[in-house]
Amino acid sequence: MIEATAQNALSSWGLDGAHLSLVAQRENIVFRVKHAAAQYALRLHRPGYQSVQMMKSELAWMQHLGAEGLNVPAPLPSDDGALLRAVGGYQADLLTWLSGTPMGETGKPLDLPDRIGTFRRVGRLMARVHQVSDDWDLPEGFERKSWDIGGLLGDAPLWDRFWDNPGLSDTERARVMAARDGLRAELSDDGLDLGLIHADMLRENIMIDGDNLGLIDFDDSGFGFRLFDVATALFKNRAEPDFDGLQTAFLNGYREVRPLDTTLLPQFMLVRALSYLGWIITRMDEPGAKTRQKRFLSSSLPMVDAYLEGIGPVARVKTDHRNDGSSSIPPLDH
Repeated sequence: MIEATAQNALSSWGLDGAHLSLVAQRENIVFRVKHAAAQYALRLHRPGYQSVQMMKSELAWMQHLGAEGLNVPAPLPSDDGALLRAVGGYQADLLTWLSGTPMGETGKPLDLPDRIGTFRRVGRLMARVHQVSDDWDLPEGFERKSWDIGGLLGDAPLWDRFWDNPGLSDTERARVMAARDGLRAELSDDGLDLGLIHADMLRENIMIDGDNLGLIDFDDSGFGFRLFDVATALFKNRAEPDFDGLQTAFLNGYREVRPLDTTLLPQFMLVRALSYLGWIITRMDEPGAKTRQKRFLSSSLPMVDAYLEGIGPVARVKTDHRNDGSSSIPPLDH
């Protein structure tokens, strides 16, 4: 029983008998831990999803971000000083619990008192993550996945071969593969902003506590295009009626911290859409998969069509990518 494994893991942190409640069960199994007056997050990492070295590197990055003043969960050492412990076939770690509430939930309208201001602060938060990471001398043996051309559009993408999604018709699959070919030709690692990225800065992973923002769930973090990080943060907000304003606020906030060239942002929005078609392939039996599959197909296929019909390529995207905070980038499928 997984809760017994979790309780066994807690003994390594001196938290025997703590109250556990299941929070998430996907890439990781995550429990909320309550012990005395304190709260923690216990993670049991899915076997085989990441190497032990990758897990250790994730924790090291989180430690560095926290040391630089960013509000992220802090890894806590176990009784022998290790941040990661093997228990019951899992690797386990314990993190501080961030206060606050998630910014929102995918598929539900945003309910924020200061929508523009919040997105501006989220943009600043992402830029700080990028800035702090660029200034960091990586420790020896640092290892994370790579959201580069190969990881996104190669023969074996990190989130599976999206063109093999079983919901695609033969015609749709051909168009998806044509878009993939076009994106591979357009996007090159040369000259683009690459570095450590969170890669999953969704509404659910941004915690709001008064005027403070926190960032959780670094499981997909790694090396990659900064514009892919930006696209990930924006993508699932496209249905908001004021999306253009939210997007502009996010980019303005980002540029208050560091420069950002958004010429290729529409292309990376499409890449993000395609990645979800791959992500769902091995999760078709999970609860809610049919709804997600329908949503991923309905959002990505119009973007593919728009791209192939000439809206997507760099030469024909009407995008103001100045670094003066005045960018306005139309969503491809609105």
